[in-house]
Order: sequence, then structure tokens, then C-alpha cells
Amino acid sequence: MSSSADHIRPWRTITRRPSRKIQVGSVAVGGDAPISVQSMTNTLTADAQATIAQVKALEDAGADLVRVSCPDEASTEALKSIVKAAQVPIVADIHFHYKRALEAAKAGAACLRINPGNIGSAARVKEVIQAAKDHGCAIRIGVNAGSLEHHLLEKYGEPCPEAMVESALDHARILDDHDFLNYKISVKASDVFLAVAAYQGLAHATDAPLHLGITEAGALRMGTVKSSIGMGMLLWSGIGDTIRVSLAADPVEEVKVGFDLLKALNLRHRGVNIIACPSCARQGFEVIKTVETLDERLAHIATPITLSIIGCVVNGPGEAALTDLGFTGGGAGSGMVYVAGKPDHKCAHDEMIDHIVELVEARAAEIEAASDKTSEPA
Repeated sequence: MSSSADHIRPWRTITRRPSRKIQVGSVAVGGDAPISVQSMTNTLTADAQATIAQVKALEDAGADLVRVSCPDEASTEALKSIVKAAQVPIVADIHFHYKRALEAAKAGAACLRINPGNIGSAARVKEVIQAAKDHGCAIRIGVNAGSLEHHLLEKYGEPCPEAMVESALDHARILDDHDFLNYKISVKASDVFLAVAAYQGLAHATDAPLHLGITEAGALRMGTVKSSIGMGMLLWSGIGDTIRVSLAADPVEEVKVGFDLLKALNLRHRGVNIIACPSCARQGFEVIKTVETLDERLAHIATPITLSIIGCVVNGPGEAALTDLGFTGGGAGSGMVYVAGKPDHKCAHDEMIDHIVELVEARAAEIEAASDKTSEPA
């Protein structure tokens, strides 16, 4: 969502690449639909209760879509109860076996993640496409630099952007030839340069919506950095319709980082955006500890709210003027609370956390009430 002033600030405006809109269950992907955030469970899918619990945790974090792995028949059997319990569309990753795709579609998956070229014969591909049509499934063509077809590796000598784009378009052509257009494409690599170049090439070659990701990006910190650089470059240039941040960490962290990435680019807003200084000797209170605590205590807020937490009066008033709520550290053990950009009242440093949480919760309730009122039928 762009700010109301973006029409006079072109340097803040991102023009998204035109793409056709598809439907993944209840979630629209592409076109003018919001960029969706997704993650993937790491439980054994055959353990339905464990998987449902993780899906619920991802839903609570704000995930729009959740993918589960379906490598065997026990997994697709469990998928029935997982889909039924889920509040968001479930994507089934069916790997190489076409029968898993048929079973997953029948079990209620909203999308099948496949490589049509790896399924087998043309008859099997046709059968999978027909199952997707019959059960209203979307399909994601998932190209990965680490598993390119042998003939492309022989042709290009190594994984490269051209090989990945050719693989994606070859797979897309199979779906097109069967009059199936409800698909999205990804061309992932763990190398940021390779992934970005592949997505840039693909964006010019098709109007299909694109699923962004830097695959196998690494642990929480490094994976976040790599994903932010790679996907940030693409999103800034308007490329990308749905994203997954791949981290060797709790899947909930993938959703959090995904929303933070979109939030930083002003593409989508969810939850409290805390603007905080790194702290220095001028700080009137322990900024770092305070921000860590507020981040945890405000994690349940989904309403978009901006909050500035600044340690002193050097930049504090200026930052607070641009946020919904703010706090600037001062002397004598207290600081100034800002509301709607203006100084409102003072608060003791040792009481500020509880007070700010109360203010944020109250502001969120006001926004939600106003939203409900405007959405009521006339």
C-alpha cells in the first residue's frame, strides 16, 4: 500500500510488473492482488496433528499460503485433514511422483508445486493437469538451479539464468498446450546473482505471476540478508507476486521476515513497524532492551501501526512527527510520548513499556473499529 503522498514522491513508488491474476484457493496471486507471503511446514506431513499445529502457528504469524511436502501416500492421505483444519490455502509439494499430485488435488490442495517435465510421460502430465482442472487447483512450476534437467546442463555447461528461464518456459508451454493458465512460476537459486538474473529474464518472457525466493538461503541472519538483497532488488523493480523467505530456522521466522521485507518497501503493511535508533551515550533509557521487549509484546498486533522509539531528543521529535505513536527519551527519568506526530504527554522511563503497549493496543482497536464501520453495508 502506498502512502497518500507518494504521488509527489516518485522515488518512493514501485510500479509492479503487469502479470495475469490467478487464484490459489481463496488467495489471488498476480495482477493487482497484494503480494502474498508464504512458508512451508517442516513436520512430517503424515503426522497430521503436528502439521496442523505448525500451519496454525504460520497462520497466526500472518501467512497467506502454507506449503506442505507430500513425498508419499501417507502424506497425501493426511492432507485431507490438514486442508480441512487450515484457514489458509494449502500448497502441496509433490516432488516427482505424478500420483501424489492426483491424490493431493483430490485431498483439497489449493495448488500443486511441480515440474511438469519431471512427472514422466505426456499422458501423466495430461492426467495431472486434468486433476488440477477438476479440483480447482493452481500449479506452481518450480525451477531450481540445483536440479536442472541434464539436457540443459549439457547445453549451457552449468546452471545459469538462461538455462533456468528455458526450463521454466518449457514447463509453462506444457501447461499452455493443455489450455491450463492458472499457474505461477519460480526460478530459485541459492546464489543471489543467479536468482535475480533468472527472475529478470523470466519477467520479460512471460506474463505469468512469479513466486520469488532465494532458495537454501541459510540460517536466520544470513538467510535474511541474502533474501532481502535478492528479493528486495526484484521487488523494488516491480517483479514478484508472492514470496517465500527460505530460512534454516523456525518457519514462523520466514513469515515475519517476509512481511518485514514488504513493509520496508512500502508494498504491504502488517503489524507494528518499530522505528528505533541504534542507541548511543546520549540515550535516556536502554533503547535496545526496550525495543526487544516491545517487539515481543506487540507481536500479536496485526493492524499496521508505526511506532518510533528514540533514545534522545536529537532525532526523536523528527522521527515521532512521522509515526502514529512515538517515545523520545529525556532527562530526569522521563521522556515525551507523541501521538499522531505531536508531543502529547510525559511518561517515566520505568513505566514506558506498559504504557506504550496500552497505547498501541488502543490505537489498533480504534483503527479496526473504524475499518469495520466503513465496511458495513449502507
